[in-house]
Amino acid sequence: MVHVQPIWIDHELFLGTEVQLPKTTLLVIQSDTGYVMCGALDVQLLREKLASRNILAARATGVRNLQELLDGTVESCTQAAEALGIEAGTPIREALLRMRAHERAERG
Repeated sequence: MVHVQPIWIDHELFLGTEVQLPKTTLLVIQSDTGYVMCGALDVQLLREKLASRNILAARATGVRNLQELLDGTVESCTQAAEALGIEAGTPIREALLRMRAHERAERG
């Protein structure tokens, strides 16, 4: 089953997606250009083999639902996220707001 819901942080809208799979659940909260995800995200793959794509992403581990992901902290992230000041220990809410601020800056 797939569940999609709006997630509001400081009057900013994000999209939360929860995918129920056998013995695991995939969790994602996305902005227009980046996302945070549960431990299933292979950050090493994004950092090494897909680095040229400049993917804006971060991972939180030990989360079981969208609320826990939202309340969590960054465990690891891509180089694009690091360029925005996102690093291990950054609250997920802050990481998402930094992504949104970056989107606004890019639009001018």
